[in-house]
Amino acid sequence: MINLNDEQKKAVMHFRGPCLVIGTPGSGKTRVITERIRYLVQNCKISPSNILVITFTKAAAVEMKKRYSNIMGNAAGKVQFGTFHAIFFMILKIAYNFTAANIIHDSARRGILKEIISGIDIEIQDENEFLNDLEAEISLVKGGRLDLEHYYSVNCPDGIFKEIYNSYQDKLTRQRLIDFDDMLVYCYELLSERPDILNMWHRQYPFILIDEFQDINRVQYDIIKLLAKPENNVFIVGDDDQSIYGFRGARPDIMQQFLRDYKNAEKHILSVNYRCSASVVEASSRLIKHNKNRFAKKLKASRVKKNPVYVTNFNNLTEENDYICKKILEYRQKEIPYSEMAVLFRTNIQARALTSKLMEYNIPFIMKERIPNIYEHWIARDILTYIKVAMGDRDRASFLRIINRPKRYVHRNAFTEPYVDIKELKSFYKDKLWMIDKIEQFEYDLQFLSTLKPFIAIDFIRRGIGYNDYIKEYADYRGIRIDDLINVLDELQEEAKSQKSFDGWFEYIKLYGEELKEQAGKSRAMLNGAGQEGDFVTVLTMHGAKGLEYTCVFIPDANEGVIPHSKAVLDDDIEEERRMFYVAMTRAKEYLHISYVKERFNKKTDMSCFLHEIIK
Repeated sequence: MINLNDEQKKAVMHFRGPCLVIGTPGSGKTRVITERIRYLVQNCKISPSNILVITFTKAAAVEMKKRYSNIMGNAAGKVQFGTFHAIFFMILKIAYNFTAANIIHDSARRGILKEIISGIDIEIQDENEFLNDLEAEISLVKGGRLDLEHYYSVNCPDGIFKEIYNSYQDKLTRQRLIDFDDMLVYCYELLSERPDILNMWHRQYPFILIDEFQDINRVQYDIIKLLAKPENNVFIVGDDDQSIYGFRGARPDIMQQFLRDYKNAEKHILSVNYRCSASVVEASSRLIKHNKNRFAKKLKASRVKKNPVYVTNFNNLTEENDYICKKILEYRQKEIPYSEMAVLFRTNIQARALTSKLMEYNIPFIMKERIPNIYEHWIARDILTYIKVAMGDRDRASFLRIINRPKRYVHRNAFTEPYVDIKELKSFYKDKLWMIDKIEQFEYDLQFLSTLKPFIAIDFIRRGIGYNDYIKEYADYRGIRIDDLINVLDELQEEAKSQKSFDGWFEYIKLYGEELKEQAGKSRAMLNGAGQEGDFVTVLTMHGAKGLEYTCVFIPDANEGVIPHSKAVLDDDIEEERRMFYVAMTRAKEYLHISYVKERFNKKTDMSCFLHEIIK
């Protein structure tokens, strides 16, 4: 145990019974886990085959096993490393003779859900987005062991989610298929109902170690409690301040629940940060102490050297992105590799404008997550279809897309031919003068729209034609946040501001899409191992940055409504947003730049409340 500090040594030398280790950022928690395994094997004479180490990702399990093998060499033995899903599926395989064929593939799962919703009366504008939200919600219900009868969906009108959920589960059961969440639910049910099987697995793994415990959900925790009985030799490592996966069912309060469930548990706090400069540690500590649902900690940096945390404001996004690019080039001239720099956003959508600016400055970069093309959003497709129809597009599909956005009560049967003749459309409603008035107003709107420039055209569609009203009506129907949809319109209109003509704008949209695909291909190649020798700035979300570190970190758009996100309303939501900002800040080893803008999309904005907490 050479080079371990006192806190780390105490944690490593814990032997029997429950133990909670709070591994703060840069505190060496992975080393504590691997050293503890060695201590159990070498000093406590525990057989390696009786030790189970659980992580949340396959990559983390592989890395942990590699580190342990490096320090133990030939004496490593057969310690079991794996993810929650891998371990729990191993239990199900033996009990139920499950094979990989029983696990439903993502595409098949998506197909079942598409089939179900096709038979339900629900208006959906973006099927993929809806299915993504639906899958996440099903996972949340299963992982949280929630009572479906008392659950209220955030994505569907009342009753529809329950119908979809039950139909989905029925189809899986009849085909003897399970999804990844079922692995957890079925494992819990098995171990609860079969004490003989539970006892067999407990004898096999009397010592359990868990990494990133703050990301655990209810069913995972309940299974661990079952497996650990009666000795409860469970050693958990995590940091409640870094719990940022609430949308997946992660619950930081389970760490506090652990101490209530195991009143004799030891608790150790790894409080020395070996990663960040003293300024970053101090500023991030000032931020996170405002959370109430947490363990109190006094964090300290191992390095005395201080670089200030830079907090800067700009008039608009263009100024902000120019500044970031210039600072990146400045740091590169100081011989800091691009690969030691990262720009962290609250959401991947925010990165659109910066990536364009990075291309303009010829700064190589990699995107850890896919940046969605705004022009592929269903709202953007609606707006662009309006413009194309105004310019002469007479395709039936184009008319069907926009004719009732907003509602004009035109039935699809009125469009009898592949190409639309508005005279024939009026003829279809010749006995309904009020409908002819609506169609003539639509015709007039299209003629006027054709004379406008892109920015004004979008404004006219939104306010003159009434598309904003349609969006509000759709949001009310779906029970979703109107702000998220209005933000798409605002960003689209901002993008159109510099465009002089529709033809020029359409050409830009085409080239932008091609550039985005090309950049995404390069990023995938780099992430898959090809071209890793390259030097590039990393662009990623705060969620994606978890567990990573860089010499220089930029956090733009620290504005109210962005971070904390506008959808964060409850106290628990605000606390998770604060934890996310804390995680982002503590990725920086030396230089941390936080910035905010005074105006976004022609609207005045305020700096994030989190900045008030950081600034002395």
